[in-house]
Amino acid sequence: MSRRIWLTGASSGIGAALADLLLQAGHHLALSARSVAPLQALAQRYPGQVLVLPGDLGDAAQVRAIGAAITEQWGALDTLIVNAGTCEYLEVADFQAAMIERVMRANLLSASYCIEAALPLLRAGVKPHLVGVSSSVTYLPLPRAQAYGASKAALRYLLEALRIDLAAEGIDVTVISPGFVDTPLTQKNDFPMPLRWSAAKAAAHIAKRLEQRPLEMAFPGAFIAILWLLAHLPQRLQLAIGKRMARSSAKDSL
Repeated sequence: MSRRIWLTGASSGIGAALADLLLQAGHHLALSARSVAPLQALAQRYPGQVLVLPGDLGDAAQVRAIGAAITEQWGALDTLIVNAGTCEYLEVADFQAAMIERVMRANLLSASYCIEAALPLLRAGVKPHLVGVSSSVTYLPLPRAQAYGASKAALRYLLEALRIDLAAEGIDVTVISPGFVDTPLTQKNDFPMPLRWSAAKAAAHIAKRLEQRPLEMAFPGAFIAILWLLAHLPQRLQLAIGKRMARSSAKDSL
């Protein structure tokens, strides 16, 4: 059955690959991102299935306008997939609160604006489903990831708390927690990325499991297991391991 899906961050990486798979499956997608050209390319490949709704999702007014456009075109949503986000690494020698604010806006506030716009539409939809892309970094504190990790941990908490309150309305909530995925964003990383998946593989994994509505999708399994084990070590031991990782990161970045 075709579903009406609003997918953010659809211009590259996991979002672009996921959009292609969902359109191949016959779904109708409202696609949002800052870059218009990739969205228009998908609309040309799948005529009649795509609403091109670009914008800065960190701007509440623009998100409200996107929600209004979806309301006008469809009148309802069946699924919201909040995928848009960014990553910046903080150098503690030059701690910048402005970076944390930037990343929080891109990863948490933008998601909140989208959820605010989407909830009335989801309530009018069929078997409504709210999906948010957090990160496996929320399982374990990592060096230089203060801004990114804090934003994704906040997003996780937001979604998990919403899951409780929305259950009475029949709105399911899924949290996606990827490990390293090869995207334009991670290609800027200056450190090793173990067990990295391609964006296509990550998107296929997500698309295959969406209908099952799991509480969480976390992948790759081996990487998640390692993080889980490290996260359950005594805190002093976690700190010792983290300090070694920080030294390695410093050397890699020279």
